[in-house]
Amino acid sequence: MAEQKKIARRSFFAGLGLAAAAGVAAKLSSTTVLPDVAAPAPAEPAGDSYRLTEHIKKYYRTTTI
Repeated sequence: MAEQKKIARRSFFAGLGLAAAAGVAAKLSSTTVLPDVAAPAPAEPAGDSYRLTEHIKKYYRTTTI
């Protein structure tokens, strides 16, 4: 009876290791390269509202730590 428990335990851990190795292999092999798709630029709002211009973007970049 003790021999049967050892075999079951060993097969469980062997299966667990096999599943982990398969998961790692699947993760490493699924490195597909997607083409870069440029998103269309949002339309500028009409009127005198806030606009994100280049000099404002530059200011925001300079204020980051």
